[in-house]
Amino acid sequence: MALGNHSNITEFILIGLSDNPNVKALLFVIFLEIYILTIMGNVMMLLVIRADSHLHTPMYFFLSHLSFVDISFSSVTVPKMLENLLSQRKTISVEGCLAQVFFVCVAAGTEACLLSVMAYDRYAAICHPLLYGQIMSKQLYMQLVWGSWGLGFLDALINICLATNMVFCEAKIIPHYSCEMPSLLPLSCSDTSRNLIVLLCSTLLHGLGTFLLVFLSYARIIATILSISSNSGRSKTFSTCSSHLTAVTLYYGSGFLRYLMPNSGSSMELIFSVQYNVVTPMLNPLIYSLKNKEVKAALKRTLEKYVQHWGALGRKRKKIKSLKKNNKKKPINPFSQCF
Repeated sequence: MALGNHSNITEFILIGLSDNPNVKALLFVIFLEIYILTIMGNVMMLLVIRADSHLHTPMYFFLSHLSFVDISFSSVTVPKMLENLLSQRKTISVEGCLAQVFFVCVAAGTEACLLSVMAYDRYAAICHPLLYGQIMSKQLYMQLVWGSWGLGFLDALINICLATNMVFCEAKIIPHYSCEMPSLLPLSCSDTSRNLIVLLCSTLLHGLGTFLLVFLSYARIIATILSISSNSGRSKTFSTCSSHLTAVTLYYGSGFLRYLMPNSGSSMELIFSVQYNVVTPMLNPLIYSLKNKEVKAALKRTLEKYVQHWGALGRKRKKIKSLKKNNKKKPINPFSQCF
């Protein structure tokens, strides 16, 4: 690799969020709790969707992949952030930094595609309810999901292949808590014009492109909702897409604010970056569980099912112990076999 042959440095320094030891300790506790909640919340969504047959629909199939992406997105950056908050040497190897860039691109690109696919699903369900089963066939929604993953991996692969040819000479300080492509480009002492062009194209595709698809889908959805005469009908129809609309607003809002700001490591940039990379993956399962009646009902059914299962298992074990205890206490007549 050109990087290994020509680079004069082997690691970068991540400035992080703060140098104050007391603040770092507080941030460690906060982000550790956020990370644990992110993992627990998204794993809960995966288990509930898998366990409850009522949620075996295209929308929740997309949601299960979104939960997996959120787990991956958070796991790419947060563990290294937590390590640096406890460490004096906030370093990351060049190879580790490029690996982090790759997986951030995969997760971000796939999530953007999934959100646009979910918007199309809501459009089909609300605007064409009688044809929904034909439009959103199993073959189509499987293709949409794996197409989202494929685009995410392709985008990341193209960007990272070009990044491996960059030469890093003296500048090695990244004014951030994680490695991202916009943070690496200013550190290179080689020509990065191709990297900038490819990054711009991928941003237009996965950022503005998917946002345009979401916007068009919701424009048609809103027009359909406004055509409904009764207020109760409007409210009921809007409730079916309110969770997704909230998730879209959080993701694209924080993402655009993060990447439209200059890459200077300012406080506002770091706040929007934390919102985009760390907080949003935690909030998504809360949004879909608290604002969605179907998920709440499925969660209740799943909990009741497991409570009943473990209760029956406990009673069975108790009965077996009782039988064993009675058998031990029962006297054995040595002459009973003689008659």
